[in-house]
Amino acid sequence: MIKKTLNKQALFGLLTGVILTGIIGFGLYSANAQKEKSSWLPIKDIEEKATAYINSELIQQGKAIVKVTGKEGDMYKLEVEYNGQKIPSLISKDGQKFFPQVLDLSSKETVAKNTNETKTDAQPVVDSVEKKSDKPEIELFVMSHCPYGLQMEKGIIPAIKALGNKVDFKIKFNDYAMHGEKELKEELNQYCIQKEQTDKYLAYLECFAKNGDSGAEGCLNNAQIDKGKVAVCVAKTEQEYKVMANFNNKVGYKGSYAGFEIFKADNEKYSVGGSPTLVINGSESNSGRDSKSLLKSICSAFNNPPKECATELPSESPTPGFGGGSAPSSGTGGGGCGQ
Repeated sequence: MIKKTLNKQALFGLLTGVILTGIIGFGLYSANAQKEKSSWLPIKDIEEKATAYINSELIQQGKAIVKVTGKEGDMYKLEVEYNGQKIPSLISKDGQKFFPQVLDLSSKETVAKNTNETKTDAQPVVDSVEKKSDKPEIELFVMSHCPYGLQMEKGIIPAIKALGNKVDFKIKFNDYAMHGEKELKEELNQYCIQKEQTDKYLAYLECFAKNGDSGAEGCLNNAQIDKGKVAVCVAKTEQEYKVMANFNNKVGYKGSYAGFEIFKADNEKYSVGGSPTLVINGSESNSGRDSKSLLKSICSAFNNPPKECATELPSESPTPGFGGGSAPSSGTGGGGCGQ
């Protein structure tokens, strides 16, 4: 049986996409793992064991679906789907140790965070931009339902609000969608809102990132979005790019995921691999995901930073996924969809 060494509430939070990205579930994998003599359990047994444990012990409502997606070292790679979100995870080959999140332990920063050596005051993780401009161009590539894309969106919105029209900010979408039909439809809607009702887009996005699909209609109303204009725009965009038609006809897929080609040229230009990918003045940024770090990273791209760059913003990273709340800054790391 899988060892019950993870706090149930912590994993429940992860599976709903709203816990900080630095938590390690079930502890670090033993350095002696490679010495274990246990054989590989059949994939079917692994999926059944992980599914039964998560649904009976860790989830308070609903059901998770677990699929084995491959192998990594002495572990199976899993995809845990819950509440429309997909969380990459690992389980030992004998089904005894379950890891709800993969962390990169190659960096000293990550190791320090997980041995309680973090600083009490979160410091901004700033990625200084070499190419300067009078009006920096900020392009954030996300998938609308990716927990980590949502995390970055929630972090960057306060920074963009502070800077206003002093920057050219756009949300752009990856050229494939990992979260199915609902993601494609939401991205079409957001594309049209941003394109034709630009001044209302941030208000809608901020609301959607907190409330998700169930609150999308209210977000449209709260942001005073003209739904008729959105519908007309979506129809025209569909006619041009055939997003939903290609999805239904299984055309233009990227691997097993549906294509979304509105920003395909930009994805190729910057070699965008996953969500989130932040590009500032044409170069990919490794800024932290908290508002303070993002503001400072963006401000490093100005020829002459405006006074708004001195705005005090939170240094805690937003939680991944839909919802509010915050967690200690996750630095330049953190999870991603498709990376």
